Amino acid sequence: MSADPTSGPATSSGSPARGTVFRESMLGSLRLDDDDRTRRVRLDLTVSADRLLRPFGTTMARATGRIRVTGWSDDPHAEGDLEISPLARRRIRYRITFTADGRRLTLDGWKSVSPRRPVTSMTVLPYTLYEDGVRLGAGTLRFPLGTQLFPFLTSFRFPRRENPGAFLTPRWRGEPGRTEVWYTTVTDPDTGTGLWLHHELTSPADGSPPYAHGWAAVFPKDGPVRHARFGPAAWSAQESGFSTDGIAVRPGSLSGSAEDGALRWDIAERPAGEPLFTFPRWSWRRLLLPAAQMLPAARSCYDGSFTHDGTTLTLTSATGASARIYGHGNARRWAWLHADLGGGDVLEIVSAVSTRPGLRRLPPLTFFQLRRHGRTWPRRPERSAVGWAGLCRFRTDIGLPTWTVTGRTALRRIRVEVTQPADRVLALDYTDPDGGHATCRNSERADAHVRLERWWFGGWRTEAEWELDGTAHAEVGSR
Repeated sequence: MSADPTSGPATSSGSPARGTVFRESMLGSLRLDDDDRTRRVRLDLTVSADRLLRPFGTTMARATGRIRVTGWSDDPHAEGDLEISPLARRRIRYRITFTADGRRLTLDGWKSVSPRRPVTSMTVLPYTLYEDGVRLGAGTLRFPLGTQLFPFLTSFRFPRRENPGAFLTPRWRGEPGRTEVWYTTVTDPDTGTGLWLHHELTSPADGSPPYAHGWAAVFPKDGPVRHARFGPAAWSAQESGFSTDGIAVRPGSLSGSAEDGALRWDIAERPAGEPLFTFPRWSWRRLLLPAAQMLPAARSCYDGSFTHDGTTLTLTSATGASARIYGHGNARRWAWLHADLGGGDVLEIVSAVSTRPGLRRLPPLTFFQLRRHGRTWPRRPERSAVGWAGLCRFRTDIGLPTWTVTGRTALRRIRVEVTQPADRVLALDYTDPDGGHATCRNSERADAHVRLERWWFGGWRTEAEWELDGTAHAEVGSR
């Protein structure tokens, strides 16, 4: 029996099923077969399963995180899968893929669960290292009970599981004065190239027929930004996603071409995270705000090809995300950031000044969501925009080439500085449903510095810090 790909996991009552998310850190060593040196290894993983763990069965789970091998590798985008079967098969198997010295390697091993040695068997992971199926070395990782047991136990969460494909369904129901967007941003880890695929439905406010249009853009590390538009074309009702003149957005895939085939793409998308609502969830379900934005999956991995002017870029586990926008049109001014921070962590920011009378005189409202270790901060997006009666609101200083966001809650504060160098920026014009025009200045190779601090015994201490060099996705726009 096959599952309907457009429906998410559900219980018998029709409500979303619960999944399992936890974090695990292990320390150990590695010895390569052609090297007598023993290298220290640290593996930090965020593990997520689409169901509750089954102690008497087998649960398959996804893993993302960071692996560090002394003097050889530090990959914050390691990923793989776990087979959790402590009683049925008496093992917990790990297959983690990462990059070391430009080579794609796989760590493969398992904990052999034994009732005679319950502690040792559940905390020791012997493994073998492979490259394209050929053994390179072996090692052992250990779970340090003394320092990691408490963080491990408190990291467990059981979130509702929602299928990202369900959020691709068009929201538009024939109303005039609406715009709806499906967009995807990707960073190729091998070349540093950034990609931007933008698909848009516009329903003019004057009642004219709706039309579909968009563009594709590539931001090479060495070379000028290249883009091409497609459409406008007549819009026809879609059951899921976006489709016009051979260009399609479907659950798990993006394909199309522009400028008579000068730009072509055929890309598979693998969601690797839960949905992320940058605006309050209720604003996506009911259009009570001028517009709303969300990510069907906080991060995704991409495989496939993107060809521009005879040059083909091959994507293999490239990182990025797709997002959705629905509303009345563009803001008066806005800034946007999507940053993959590594290890499964993601930062999403939308700051905007509304075009509505009265609201357009206010400073930018900032909707800020940091997904870290599987948890989202602030817990409610409204907190960053309005705070408690306006107190502790997050603030954005919009400008170019650099813009900043600062904010705090009771025990945490953050500063984000985004830089969009002029040679990595693409300026494009939009036409809103009301006929007005807006200009966005987008960079899929922006820089970002993020510092998260926590109040601890009378002072602020750095909790985490990230430096993104050409891998942030950012935009500043205005009417």
